Amino acid sequence: MIKDHEIYSKLLLLNSENLKKELVNFMDYLLTKQFSETQIAPKRIPQFGCAKGKFRMSDDFDAPLDHFEDYMPG
Repeated sequence: MIKDHEIYSKLLLLNSENLKKELVNFMDYLLTKQFSETQIAPKRIPQFGCAKGKFRMSDDFDAPLDHFEDYMPG
């Protein structure tokens, strides 16, 4: 297991300001990734029939559409 003082001692070894900025950006990325993983809700599996009664089909659902008269056999 990595100790906090190991991380800090390696940070002190970085001489370049650009590398330090890159490290801070990467740490920010890791923090957002950590928080997003803990806040993700578990995936729900829908149950058969769970939408029953939420949708209504019109009585003429299967009736031919006027827009397609030219394509209908006739």
